Amino acid sequence: MDIPPEQSLITYPTHFPIKVMGANVDGFVEAMVFVARSFDPDFDHATLEHRPSKAGNYLGLTLTVRVTSREQLDEVYRTLTSHPMVKIVL
Repeated sequence: MDIPPEQSLITYPTHFPIKVMGANVDGFVEAMVFVARSFDPDFDHATLEHRPSKAGNYLGLTLTVRVTSREQLDEVYRTLTSHPMVKIVL
């Protein structure tokens, strides 16, 4: 179901925060940065927020990605949710 641009609550382009959770393993952060940069070449690794789970088995990340359209935002979500290292995307 497409939302007409005039009814969208998001004005594009925008910097959109996306929360991603995966196992706290080597390479997870780098893989998520790679995905973010594939959509936003100017993505700044320094803006990445890290939150380990209580036991340290999982790592939550907030990627703030600049997106220019609803279609691009949807594609970012599809790419992240299909990534084998990702457990949850919010």
